[in-house]
Amino acid sequence: MPTNAERNDEIKHFVLDTNVLLHNPNALFVFQENHVIIPFPVIEELDKMKRREDDIGRNARACIRHLDRLRESGKLTEGVAWGTLKLSPEIAPSIGVNGATGTIRVDVRDYERPPVISEDSPDNRIIAVAWHLHKEGVRAVFVSKDLSARIKSDSLGIRTEDFENQKVDAERLYTGYITAETPGELIDEMYRERMISLDRLRDVLRVTPDTGEPYVRELVPNQFLVMKDLGEEAHSGLGRRLADTDHVQPVTVQRKATFGIIARNVQQTMALDLLLDDEVRLVTLLGSAGTGKTLLALAAGMHKVFTEQRYDKLLVARPIMPMGRDIGYLPGDKDEKLTAWMQPIFDNLTYLLSTRGSHMQQAESHSPEQRISKLMADGRLVLEPLTYIRGRSIPHQFMIVDEAQNLTPHEIKTIVSRVGEGTKIVLTGDIGQIDNPYLDSASNGLSYTVEKMKGLAVVGHVTLARSERSELASLAAQRL
Repeated sequence: MPTNAERNDEIKHFVLDTNVLLHNPNALFVFQENHVIIPFPVIEELDKMKRREDDIGRNARACIRHLDRLRESGKLTEGVAWGTLKLSPEIAPSIGVNGATGTIRVDVRDYERPPVISEDSPDNRIIAVAWHLHKEGVRAVFVSKDLSARIKSDSLGIRTEDFENQKVDAERLYTGYITAETPGELIDEMYRERMISLDRLRDVLRVTPDTGEPYVRELVPNQFLVMKDLGEEAHSGLGRRLADTDHVQPVTVQRKATFGIIARNVQQTMALDLLLDDEVRLVTLLGSAGTGKTLLALAAGMHKVFTEQRYDKLLVARPIMPMGRDIGYLPGDKDEKLTAWMQPIFDNLTYLLSTRGSHMQQAESHSPEQRISKLMADGRLVLEPLTYIRGRSIPHQFMIVDEAQNLTPHEIKTIVSRVGEGTKIVLTGDIGQIDNPYLDSASNGLSYTVEKMKGLAVVGHVTLARSERSELASLAAQRL
């Protein structure tokens, strides 16, 4: 057990950049027993951001409220022990050994800067605080989500890190399935008995890495197993571990189209299996352009709402996040403005209602556009931006959140916590196409949800790998 002196030597001083707090205002409370230092320019930048009406503005205001509560407990310029505050459960603080917590301090001094960052800018003044601590021999760490700021800080010899608290390993992200070479008799047994125990599959799931001891891969609830016959290449099987059981159940190939859509590959078969299972309340679909994420989710939602009438309505939402330069304000009322943002959804709905969904054709609405308008007028199809989702409760609905890779973990939590009784929610997105400047493939809310929710009985995930949009789209996704 380390002594108090040794523990003090291990204490670090984390200097936080503004973007960390705009990404997650609760970041103040995740550094365990270490000291958190907020340079005064950060307070000024938070003050400028607080007037914004988006999530950045909300996060700025939330951070300012945290600091105000700390101010009531002591002098922020001297450091306030945040462990004295009664924090709400949603903040999820991270404490150190034996429940130890650190302090939060606002540094108001304007330090002399080295010549390379002599220009008077907020970033340079923030880095100067970390540089000053580093020069004094303190174990200082500069934390920023800004790549340029991290490069500048690191060049000055300061220990520099990204905010890792809500990051996952994007290279090893959970895919939702395992592929294994299997004796043909096990595949036949699974389909004949309609299930097979995990004990029977232990040898199949055992792998021997190039270095290290052999181990048995874990098949978590709602994870798929792609079984390939060792002796006959054309003989294969697909199973899914049933939630809360130690059995794998076969997934049969679709014989009947789901709202005119039939799976074109094994991952799409997995996705539809999860989408059509009412016991799975949260489904995450991840894949590059053209893999069918949105189309499959919409087809399953329309089948469940309009054909089976299992849910009251189909709610489709997208974050308002432009690609490239924004075109400015759009004319018209809310619905007219929304049309531009929701056009990809309209495209998919038109496709599903044109040559497909013929059972929905009615005398008064022959064209797909007229049928979409009627469904929206009847309140059975609702298209909304995520701007209006906060504060709502959403019961008995099939909810699809498209482009979820542009949302932060906190925003995903806000959305999923809106889900009421009897609602199924589907999150789709491509972590290779992120338009939010504060997020990357490892820190976005979709990746975070996939990794943190895996293995739960009511949650399923599939990473779609093959583009089925067109031959050209598939080639572009691979080569460009």
